[in-house]
Amino acid sequence: MNTASELEFFVLLARQGSLAAAARELHLTAPALSKRLAQLEARLGVRLVQRTTRRMSLTAEGEVFLVRARTILEDIRELENEVAGSKAAPRGRLRINATLGFGRSHIAPLVSEFVRQHPAVEVQLQLTDRPLNLAEQGFDLGLRFGEPPDARLAARKIMSNRRFVCASPLYLEAHGEPQSPEELARHACIIHRQNDEDYHLWRFTKGKDSVAVKVRGGLSSNDGDVVQQWALEGQGLVVRSEWDAAKYLESGRLRAVLAEWSLPPADLYAIYPPRLNLSARLRAFLDFLAARFNP
Repeated sequence: MNTASELEFFVLLARQGSLAAAARELHLTAPALSKRLAQLEARLGVRLVQRTTRRMSLTAEGEVFLVRARTILEDIRELENEVAGSKAAPRGRLRINATLGFGRSHIAPLVSEFVRQHPAVEVQLQLTDRPLNLAEQGFDLGLRFGEPPDARLAARKIMSNRRFVCASPLYLEAHGEPQSPEELARHACIIHRQNDEDYHLWRFTKGKDSVAVKVRGGLSSNDGDVVQQWALEGQGLVVRSEWDAAKYLESGRLRAVLAEWSLPPADLYAIYPPRLNLSARLRAFLDFLAARFNP
């Protein structure tokens, strides 16, 4: 086993967090993987992993080895990209993270189309309800709505996406239409709970004016489709993005209110660890996404 393979093996082992999970990823038996780890530790002369039958943890030496292994592998990838040049054909593994609902309904079909166009690329798509640390988890790319939370990551805007406060005509006829953000305090508001955001606080701007309103209501969910369905049923006002609500706004099943006020946009960004040169596969996928979302 060469040095690069040993480093890749250990980084994968640390990412999976258990010998069993790493063995499944590598299509090895657990004893075979344990032997491979023991050989690496014997060659280095230190123990890298404390392991029991149920879990594993890195030793202090293992933590140092992991940090340097990630750096060395990234340097190797950048060197390969630089030598291969921008005309290299996309190939190799691409690990992508996206949110559950959006990833399932929109990104998964696009991944399928991309792989048909580039059969030498192997894509691993992981869907989660919370953003992940891309570098620590070994992802090449993350897709998220809203401003990138970490300035240390590179980001490419894939699609503009405004947000609106909207409700069904049924609700507005029964309770009236708010004429200012402050009036939201007396309305039933459907709360979309996302990540660690202060989801009860809706922030508006109009020119140089800004206002934050603490809203309340009897319904909340961490699923965007659920809160949108409640709004369609006349349960209250909800904040939705143009991407999510466009067809309902066009059909009249939902109506936007407070149109002169703006909410923070939910633009779609592709975020990835900063690199001197992007791999051909990542660059191709970013261009592919941009073309599909901006035809």
